[in-house]
Amino acid sequence: MKEALLYDRLDDQEVQCRLCRHGCTIKEGKKGICGVRANNGGTLYTLVYDKVISANVDPIEKKPVWHVAPGSTSFSIATVGCNFRCSFCQNHSISQMPHDRGVIVGDDIPPAKIAEMAQARGCKSVSYTYTEPTIYYELARDTMVEARKRGLLNVFVTNGYMTRDMLDDSRGLLDVANVDLKAFNDRFYSKYCKAKREGVLDTLVQMKKIGIWVEVTTLLIPGLNDDLSEIRQMARFLKEELGPETPWHVSRFYPQYKCLEIPPTNPKAIEEVWQIGLDAGLYYVYTGNMPWSTGEKTNCPGCSRVLVERMGYSIRENAIKDGKCPDCGYKVDGIDL
Repeated sequence: MKEALLYDRLDDQEVQCRLCRHGCTIKEGKKGICGVRANNGGTLYTLVYDKVISANVDPIEKKPVWHVAPGSTSFSIATVGCNFRCSFCQNHSISQMPHDRGVIVGDDIPPAKIAEMAQARGCKSVSYTYTEPTIYYELARDTMVEARKRGLLNVFVTNGYMTRDMLDDSRGLLDVANVDLKAFNDRFYSKYCKAKREGVLDTLVQMKKIGIWVEVTTLLIPGLNDDLSEIRQMARFLKEELGPETPWHVSRFYPQYKCLEIPPTNPKAIEEVWQIGLDAGLYYVYTGNMPWSTGEKTNCPGCSRVLVERMGYSIRENAIKDGKCPDCGYKVDGIDL
């Protein structure tokens, strides 16, 4: 175990965690909502600092991050645990392991070793992904420091429920975040994620303010978060609060975990939301889990030329030159393009 960051000691050996927006008050001998932070004698400990459950080399496009070093690979790590309880989670076997199975497992891979492995495999970044990186922030933070020493980018794939304190602490270390904006109503967040929407919206705005490159993903689930009036509100929020240059990935749902009775999203519904995003004035709107879709391409906001053509996680053609459109000279938004 390792002492946790960002918590306050209270009376009677209680502690209050300041890592995520649940702000758990944890009694001695108990754990937070995430299941991986425990109060032992009035000190808060992370139980997953030395418990890496997954370590893989992935295309950066898989995160999905499409405007950062296209075509590169990212060394991707995770521990078990999550501060959400999404009933449609595709990685529930590890994210919900502390709750569903009551165990915490993983391999002891120190931060320096993680960064070394990433560099040795030719990756341009380290991604903190698969489960919620906020809940293993101590491991992620130390790894980000080591990655930065080696010239690697740091990428969070996150539900966006971290506190402003955590975001401030990550300044100068965290380069990129793909944030799941799961719906645009509180009812969905409360029922299906056991969280509140406003915390995620605030995180998105704060990330942009402190200079993190943000991409947003919405998994479109039939009957749950696909009301078109709410989708239009979401698109307006992305443009007005984050900026039209913010990429929005609209992904197709497939039955998962506790939502096996819900059918896959109709591709036409994905295409309709894709068009709503474009009509709202967003420059880069993408479709996910739909290979060969028109929505996999990056078009130049200046002249509409196809700049990047994809098929799934693979790039078939990248026409961007020195970060710009070769036809009109538009500076394409992103990092290391």
